[in-house]
Amino acid sequence: MARPSMDRDRGGRGRDRDEPELLDKLVSINRVAKVVKGGRRFGFSALVVVGDQRGRVGGGSGKAREVPEAIRKATEQARRRMVRVPLREGRTLHHDVQGRFGAGKDVVAKSVGSSNPQNMVKATFDALGRCYSPRAVAAKRNRTVSQIFGQDESAKERTVQE
Repeated sequence: MARPSMDRDRGGRGRDRDEPELLDKLVSINRVAKVVKGGRRFGFSALVVVGDQRGRVGGGSGKAREVPEAIRKATEQARRRMVRVPLREGRTLHHDVQGRFGAGKDVVAKSVGSSNPQNMVKATFDALGRCYSPRAVAAKRNRTVSQIFGQDESAKERTVQE
């Protein structure tokens, strides 16, 4: 017997369906300790990245007393925080980008500075958030894509005449 989804009760728009095409990758697990009167209380934090390999990606972190619960919380947060990244030919970025968070810096695929997994994931998402497709840039500038790339009709005529 299926349980009713909370999203459906609050007017969610299709978020209650399970999306099997999403792949999740566990980036890191960190054990943390809280010192209490009787000793130390251990907990775990997990960092997860989720994506569909077609331009949608999200990242999340979760904390719990048990590892599986921390991973589940991180995966849920990553699915909620999914963003669309414009891809060229469905597999690569349109241009080079730089992202920064804390001491971590992500330049295309090279990380500079801190190697802290939390900072690197956040710097990567900062960089992916700065990616724009040529169509989006052209619309923002009230031009066509060919004008953005410098391939408008007058430029073609000049090259033919020369």
